[in-house]
Amino acid sequence: MPTRQEPPIVTIRYCTGCRWLLRAQWYQGELLQTFGDVLGGVLLVPSCGAMFRIEVGEVTVWNRKTDGGFPEIAVLKRLVRDLVAPTMSLGHSDSQSPEPEPKS
Repeated sequence: MPTRQEPPIVTIRYCTGCRWLLRAQWYQGELLQTFGDVLGGVLLVPSCGAMFRIEVGEVTVWNRKTDGGFPEIAVLKRLVRDLVAPTMSLGHSDSQSPEPEPKS
């Protein structure tokens, strides 16, 4: 008998000393609004050491220290979508801004 696969959980680890809770909550709300039907939840995990890391299951999709800063919400939604619902349309978040033209 096939077993039902549990929906993925997104984990946002944020530094409490850096006061990044509000940013983590904002990302949480945006992800739940967009992926509420395909996620098992978005978990906020207090941390320290200037950590801000977003994981889908066991896969790190964003790490502030290695990826540089914080992701734009459209970028984060694409990263999460690519793992949890690759065929899902994100509407305007799917379109990427064109690269700036190099100066001559």
